[in-house]
Order: sequence, then C-alpha cells, then structure tokens
Amino acid sequence: MIPWLDKYTRFPPVEKALREPNGLLAAGADLSPGRLLDAYRHGIFPWFSHKEPILWWSPDPRMVLVPSEFKVSRSLGKTLRNRPWDVRFDTAFDAVMQGCAAPRGNDLATGQPHTWISENMIEAYTRLHELGWAHSVETWIDGELAGGLYGIAIGAMFYGESMFSRRPDASKIALAGLTRHLDSLGFALIDCQMKTPHLASLGAREIPRSEFLRRVAELIHYPRPPGPWTGAVLSNPPCRD
Repeated sequence: MIPWLDKYTRFPPVEKALREPNGLLAAGADLSPGRLLDAYRHGIFPWFSHKEPILWWSPDPRMVLVPSEFKVSRSLGKTLRNRPWDVRFDTAFDAVMQGCAAPRGNDLATGQPHTWISENMIEAYTRLHELGWAHSVETWIDGELAGGLYGIAIGAMFYGESMFSRRPDASKIALAGLTRHLDSLGFALIDCQMKTPHLASLGAREIPRSEFLRRVAELIHYPRPPGPWTGAVLSNPPCRD
C-alpha cells in the first residue's frame, strides 16, 4: 500500500517507494508550484494517466544524462551539420507542452488515443514556467516548430519531463541544444527519470537512487535564481553555394 496525501501531507521518504511498480511512492495531493518544486528537490516526480489520481514516483535505479556525455551519432551529426535549424528557449512553452501531450498510439484498454499529459498537468507546468522554473527547448525548422522538450531547472539540476518530434531528429536536436546550453551554464545533471533504449543511445545511463539523491541534494543549492532563458539561441544556418 502507498500513502494518500492531502494538501498538507509531506512526501514519505523515497526509500518507502514500491519495488513493483518500480518507484511508486504516494498518491493524491495537488500540482501546486510548491508541491511540484518540493517533489523535484527530493527526487520525486508526478506521472499518471487521465483516469488515475495524481501518482508520485521515485524509481531505483534512476536514468540520468551528464550534459557533457551526450552522444551524437553519425546520422545526428550529419543532421546537425547539414540541415538548417534553430534551437530556441522559452519562446513557445505552451506549444511544446501541447506537442508533448499529443496522443501517441492508442490506450490498450479503450482503443482511444493515449496521452498522460492532461490539461491539469499543462496548467501546472505553465504556472511553473511563468514563475521561471519550467523551460521549453524548441527546434525550429523552416520557420515552424518541429519538435522540442520541456523540464524544470533548480540550481544546477535539470529535470527532463517529455519531448516530441514532428520532423526527423527534431527532439534530438533540441536535446543536443539543451546539453550544450546546460554545459555552458554549469549544470551537472539531467534527470531522465526511467530507462529507455532511446535515451541510452544518446548517452544517458542508470545510477542508484541513493547516488541520484546525493547529487540532487548538492546541485539544487547552486545559487541560480529562476528566470526565463529567452536570450539563448543556437543556430545552424542553411548551406549556401
């Protein structure tokens, strides 16, 4: 059994999270800015479908990416060199969240389009964006939003939430831009939450939850106030003969 949280209940210690399903810690509470920031500072994140209550997770092991360890495959390197693109930050947060929330395949039980990013989630993270904690990373190709990702920045720690693509490699371009940007700012770690082959191919790896929590406790205290990243733009101009 997992505890049910009300508005005032604090999270239980992450060591009490279930082993199956891996990392399920608690249910309930709300998605207020204070609750979400407290969760991330303790290595916890929300993840639930539209039919479920709010569920809170802290899996063991944890998938992470060190910005300097991002892997550029031969095909992605060719795309980065030869295709015209811009990576912008915080210029289209709502559009990025809507892109991440777009259905990807059907729910096995209902046959209906499936997405876990509900309107409540969009509203909650948009509020964090307005407060300067949540950021979007956007790949623009031919003047259109082609893909991107969003996440939370606290101190020198970035917590990735979701990504999407409308053009080949668009989310990878965004992640490449993010790692370059974070590396320049002195960020040391990106939380990728759970293992996927896609993330592993880009350089992410699993570490024990205890090590992850130790790193988080160090990195969130770097003196970096929240605020927009709108001044940062990375570009690869089109080739000209």
